[in-house]
Amino acid sequence: MDEIRRTVEIVVVAISSIGALVAVWGVVETVIGFVSLKVRRQGADEIAMSEFLRQKLGAHLLLGLEIFIAADVISSVVSPTWNKVGLLAAIVGIRTVLSYFLRMEVRQTRGQ
Repeated sequence: MDEIRRTVEIVVVAISSIGALVAVWGVVETVIGFVSLKVRRQGADEIAMSEFLRQKLGAHLLLGLEIFIAADVISSVVSPTWNKVGLLAAIVGIRTVLSYFLRMEVRQTRGQ
């Protein structure tokens, strides 16, 4: 059982790392795009480009949150105590609310 627990912990850390990588990737792309937009300023529609960058960042953050939720669900499978299940429910609840509002914002931005 200890081997299974260690294996699942490694998998959870790997999945969480992927989620963090996706979020960081989005931040880096957005910062590079923003700096590029501010440096060139050659007739570019700054508002449209800024909205595009926000939408892109929101999509990365949303995907990162979903990956974190998957890691949390997998981690609860190994030792499902009531304490861990309650903590998981709170974490998933908060992340789901964040995901919902991020998704709404991304959809509203696309509709404009």
